[in-house]
Amino acid sequence: MTTWTEPAADRPIKLSGASGIDRAAHHRLDEAWLSAAWSHPSTRVFVVSGGQALIDDTPDGRTELVMTPAFEAPPTETHRYFLGQDEDGVAYFALQKDALPGRIDQSARPAGLREAGLLLSPRDAGLLVHAVALENWQRLHRFCSRCGERTVIAAAGHIRRCPACGAEHYPRTDPAVIMLVTDEKDRALLGRQMHWPEGRFSTLAGFVEPGESIEQAVRREVAEEAGVLVGAVEYIASQPWPFPSSLMLGFRAQALSSDIQVDGEEIHEARWFSREELRAAFESGEVLPPTGISIAARLIELWYGESLPS
Repeated sequence: MTTWTEPAADRPIKLSGASGIDRAAHHRLDEAWLSAAWSHPSTRVFVVSGGQALIDDTPDGRTELVMTPAFEAPPTETHRYFLGQDEDGVAYFALQKDALPGRIDQSARPAGLREAGLLLSPRDAGLLVHAVALENWQRLHRFCSRCGERTVIAAAGHIRRCPACGAEHYPRTDPAVIMLVTDEKDRALLGRQMHWPEGRFSTLAGFVEPGESIEQAVRREVAEEAGVLVGAVEYIASQPWPFPSSLMLGFRAQALSSDIQVDGEEIHEARWFSREELRAAFESGEVLPPTGISIAARLIELWYGESLPS
């Protein structure tokens, strides 16, 4: 019988918590409202470029997105994305630019989600993950998949329309499963991908294929990557992962077999760990845990019973 615990209260799943931002999708097609919101002195704007934004460390120890009033923002004609409003009615926009603006002060620095997601408040992290996901989609889907014509941005960055054939294209999200597999001895199955550094182990993961349920995807991916058969599958939580457009769906899974046969393509090595074995491997440096921003760390912690070493 597998024993599961709640992860430490100070170790939530990053990028997944409540941000306090209402995306207010009903405003995206209201050009008059968007124009008024952009002109309002309370509106806040930040620039996103290449998956990065400027962040700043405050004197009281917090890290924030560098945001400015709209009238101070760099000019742009089309790449202006409405991200939503907070409970006080403040509107937030992201501007997609070819480069980030010059540093506003000495402490401001560019950062991507892997760094910033660990440091920012839930509000700022939620805004940044939304903006990065839109920017990635906009950069990769500039032409109509039906007729090849260049599309134009609409709905405050959330639609691209084709002026030739009239098709509307929406941001894509690719579902991916990530799972902590345990066997009848309550050991956890962890693997190391081919391109990871020596000692880096994490949960198995993979993309959902067309015509496949997420439970089927869990079983197929574990069988393909590690040669282990899986029975019961239980959904735990999800995490937006815009690198460039994934949604990670986290699961617990119960193994029906324990023999490991790695595929040798994605997974270089896979091992069963008891809690004691994993703790000893962490302490000796033989095993490195997954990075703190990933849902993989939280899935392991549910089984492990405590926070993983940083």
